[in-house]
Amino acid sequence: MTTRRIFINNLVVQASIGMLEHELVHRQPLHIDAEFDTTITQDVQDHDIGTVLDYRQLRQALIEVSTLEHTNLLETLIERLAERIQNEFPSVERVKIRASKPEAFADCDAVGIEIERSR
Repeated sequence: MTTRRIFINNLVVQASIGMLEHELVHRQPLHIDAEFDTTITQDVQDHDIGTVLDYRQLRQALIEVSTLEHTNLLETLIERLAERIQNEFPSVERVKIRASKPEAFADCDAVGIEIERSR
């Protein structure tokens, strides 16, 4: 079996996330890194995007889950992200997602959560 890895690095969305008073009122930047291992079931046809998993759809799913509603915990959001990818994209055998809040603390670049799931 051959796999192809698709990755998205440093996708920045404005998310309503957190339990602190200011987080309940204001959106904040959320950085998302993701990897998707897909099973290759057919040869790539250069003029047919249907022969590959379209990374635009993966990106859109990450944006939608991250921005559609308020989420209290980053752990909850990252579970939702992984679940959406596994449910919507059956060719994804492994998903690894890292979400981080760059404005959480002044003394570090970011704080975040990472999850990895395989079928």
